[in-house]
Amino acid sequence: MKKPEAYTLSIGLLAVLDTWLTATVLPVPVWVTFIAWASFFVLGAGRAGFVKSVASNLSGTAISALTLLAIATIGQQAIVVAILVGVGSAAMVQASKIKLLDVLPAIVWGFASTVGTTVATGKPITTMGADNPALIAALALVTGAVFGFVSEKLGDALTWERSPRLG
Repeated sequence: MKKPEAYTLSIGLLAVLDTWLTATVLPVPVWVTFIAWASFFVLGAGRAGFVKSVASNLSGTAISALTLLAIATIGQQAIVVAILVGVGSAAMVQASKIKLLDVLPAIVWGFASTVGTTVATGKPITTMGADNPALIAALALVTGAVFGFVSEKLGDALTWERSPRLG
């Protein structure tokens, strides 16, 4: 099967599994797993893409968690939130100077996924334990990267090209 069809089948089947898994067994936002899955492919796929994607996404999660903690500590007035988000955004840009994290959008996806998970769960960043939205987002981001890696390997395994006819 040609590569586009093989990847269509691989990603389609694994999307079913991911959606079912996050709806039943692993209570993380499926949209975050899909963001991380896409991040894996954007960052070059393979083992290197997996490492770079996870590192970048989790860096964004860490910066987001620190930003949200600062907001919870200092105050939630609009100007305070705006300034702290600006500081967090600047931190993401600085983090992207590190070779492993040099694709800024992948850091932003982790940041945004963490903020979104915080809003979606209704749990503050100060929540202790497994319900902490940063932990939930981090687990979803790693899960998405794993799905990206597996979908690539399965897609490659299903790929074959016809040999041109000789003579």
